Amino acid sequence: MAKRVAVIDIGSNSVRLVVYEKTSRFAFHLLNESKSRVRLSENAYKNNGNLQEIPMQRTIDALKDFLSIIDSYKARKTLCVATSALRDAPNKKEFLLRVKKELKLNIKIIDGEREAYFGAIACANLLPPQKEALSIDIGGGSTEFSIINSKDITNTVSLDLGTVRLKELFFDKNKKNEAVHYIDTKLEALDDLNATSLIGIGGTFRAISSAILKNKKHPLNKLHAFSYTAYELEEFISYILEANEQELKNFGIKSERFDIIKPGALILQRVLKKLSIKKVITSGVGVREGLFLADLLRGSADKFPVHYNTSVRYILDKHVGDISFSNQLNFLAKKIFDLTHKHLNIDACYRQELSIAAKLYPSGNGIHFYSKNKHSYYLLQSALEYGFTHHQITLIATLCKYAKNKLPSSTHVQKYYQLLPETRVINTLSYMLSLCVSLLSHRPRNIDFELTFDEGVLQIDSKESMRLSKEAVAKLVRIEDFKIKF
Repeated sequence: MAKRVAVIDIGSNSVRLVVYEKTSRFAFHLLNESKSRVRLSENAYKNNGNLQEIPMQRTIDALKDFLSIIDSYKARKTLCVATSALRDAPNKKEFLLRVKKELKLNIKIIDGEREAYFGAIACANLLPPQKEALSIDIGGGSTEFSIINSKDITNTVSLDLGTVRLKELFFDKNKKNEAVHYIDTKLEALDDLNATSLIGIGGTFRAISSAILKNKKHPLNKLHAFSYTAYELEEFISYILEANEQELKNFGIKSERFDIIKPGALILQRVLKKLSIKKVITSGVGVREGLFLADLLRGSADKFPVHYNTSVRYILDKHVGDISFSNQLNFLAKKIFDLTHKHLNIDACYRQELSIAAKLYPSGNGIHFYSKNKHSYYLLQSALEYGFTHHQITLIATLCKYAKNKLPSSTHVQKYYQLLPETRVINTLSYMLSLCVSLLSHRPRNIDFELTFDEGVLQIDSKESMRLSKEAVAKLVRIEDFKIKF
């Protein structure tokens, strides 16, 4: 696969571009994300689905700019797909030929089930694992559904429910009751599906989740993997459906979405009414990422290897220069955790977060040595993007911020109290990571000491003096019921 890959997604409402760069076999990061609200399907649904000249020209102009961006990044492969707007259009060949002639760009129209699948594999691979979750991708012309169980995808469905479609057919004519009936009839296709979690994909869902995130004063400013209750979503939708433009603005809805947010909210409301959804998860990824992953993971059943995380690997590739030291920290953290967590009454589930924090702790060192902890913290808060909950991201970043330093401050813990475990757990895990860093102060080529633990005492045996390690350990803020003996 090419090192840099561009993906263009032509939807009914917007055209979007992403450019990714691979850092190793399955690791990647985003170089560019661009979007243009072209409304390709504008006035199409009231004209038997036929694309109109002005929206087509807007789209061609945007695509021309996208190709300029792609060229600037020297991407060696461009994947371009179109969804509902072109799928439905009787005059789609005219548009495809114009784009090919004017821009030398080949567009592949994908069917609804393939569109659903691409969105689902993005969620399955780039969100924390889910059991029996229903993905929903509300677009301008259609809405796609899939069942995601861990990384397995089933029941891909595409329905002619979209924000622009409903706006032109019903909302512009003040026919909300007819819209409800139309939606409910279409949703009968979901009669055999069961799920308690809903994964939301697409601009409508992100707009609503973003408003809820701000309203809740959520401490982590990250939309991907932001989760909340179905009750909160239902309550917010009820406000949206009754709001005027000023109220929508107050809710944080952008003006470009004023005319389509209510049709999208109504679709969501009817889905929630039909199914017993308890939990809602926001996806920052969708068809574009799914198309990229299908290309990246071909030959691997569209799944990352077991226990592999692409964000962790990317950070290691780009920001950790000494992988040997990173591996030593990771090994030592797991060793200390395994020896002590029962005595310290720390749940085994925290082993993963401690392990990743240890592995990624050196990531800030390449930015600035004297403020490496701060840079590791900011980097992990932002770049630890895929496969983790907000609770996990916050804990991992916090542990790195305070490693070989003081214990996490009360101010920090209070700021992120919604996402962090109890103070005793945070302090214990923080001490464990600080202890690992301190024990490796002399940076041995191979770990040159052995650990044993008995009755609250961690015994460290080595043939070497370990003078620097002893001094570093002595400076640590101690935790209760835990002693170190060299």
